[in-house]
Amino acid sequence: MALRHTTASEAVSAVRSGDRVFVHSVAAAPQALLAALAARAPELRAVEVVQLHTEGPAPYAAPEVAGSFHVNALFVGKNVRDAVARGQGDYVPIFLSEVPALFRSGAMPLDVALVQVTPPDKHGFCSLGTSVDATRAAVEAARLVVAQVNPNMPRSHGDGLLHVNDIDLAVAVDAPIPEVPRPRLGEVERTIGTYVASLVEDGATLQLGIGAIPDAVLAALAGHARLGVHTEMFSDGVVDLIERGVITGEQKRTHPGKVVASFVMGTRRLYDFVDDNPSVLLLDVAYVNDTAVIRRNPKVTAINSALEVDLTGQVVADSLGTYQYSGVGGQMDFIRGAALSERGKPIIALPSTTRRGESRIVPVLKPGAGVVTTRAHVHYVVTEYGVAALHGRSLRQRAKALIEVAHPEHREALARAAAERFPRL
Repeated sequence: MALRHTTASEAVSAVRSGDRVFVHSVAAAPQALLAALAARAPELRAVEVVQLHTEGPAPYAAPEVAGSFHVNALFVGKNVRDAVARGQGDYVPIFLSEVPALFRSGAMPLDVALVQVTPPDKHGFCSLGTSVDATRAAVEAARLVVAQVNPNMPRSHGDGLLHVNDIDLAVAVDAPIPEVPRPRLGEVERTIGTYVASLVEDGATLQLGIGAIPDAVLAALAGHARLGVHTEMFSDGVVDLIERGVITGEQKRTHPGKVVASFVMGTRRLYDFVDDNPSVLLLDVAYVNDTAVIRRNPKVTAINSALEVDLTGQVVADSLGTYQYSGVGGQMDFIRGAALSERGKPIIALPSTTRRGESRIVPVLKPGAGVVTTRAHVHYVVTEYGVAALHGRSLRQRAKALIEVAHPEHREALARAAAERFPRL
């Protein structure tokens, strides 16, 4: 019972032309293996690289290796956006909760899984660390599993345990795990955070992600009590509230007292908090993002963002017109799960304008933009100008409510557009 150690170049020599290769997600992307794989570009052709969001370089997405590698992104991150835009990659729109079934069912068979794990414990179990998400399913489905073994990877509890017998090739690497620094909170983000926090009830179960708005919401929840967390992912802001006794999970119906997620991304402080912490469970995203599981918790408050929202409440969260910016992810999983939860609240929170001053609340969506969350699913839209409550309201009523939370400089133009569409607004 021991890992079969080799070098990175020898390990990726098992990848053949035409193979489909899965890359471990987010901060767990195995950079030594990816660099070695990209170095084989001259001898490889048509290798399909399947991934969700990954942190760090994506050398297989560089223009000069276009004939060797093709990206198939289930979520488009910054490191592969250009590749997708120029045709060196594709995007698969899919709910994150459904990705594991792609692998397990054979609908998207995998030849190789490149992952990053902790060193094995005394029982021979490594941990997938910061990202269990769909990686658990990829490891189960792949013909060959190649692991970068890194002592800096935190050992997470949950579904991420992987026995050495399930790892075909191992490469020892001692390198820091990528970190995402906490964002600076401006007045706009803090104001949005305050409005969102006013919707959160004591005893609620939270879902929220990473970035300035989620951090601002968490900062504004310091006076709340008995909150729980069941979320696709979390970052450092959650740790703050756990340490202050605000997040206790005591009123959750699934995994009471536990913080449940499928991956984490943040600073080393977060990774150290997760390391061997039995109060944090990183579980398969097919379970975490299952609406039937989400709805069992009380007062699920799902806080998600958007790139633009039209006057009827349609939410665009993954594209800027025809330009693919990110992915569907788990937004709809949690928006629907929250709506089904007893006293749950699905919330879309966003600044009223872009950095260039363009309104994010628009009369109609940009041509080619993809609707991630339909207008029937949205209950609340929050900007720095207030809360628009949309659930149960007509299109005309929604337009009026959304104009009221738009930036003042754009309200007149939005009102004119609404009047043309909805006479007697």
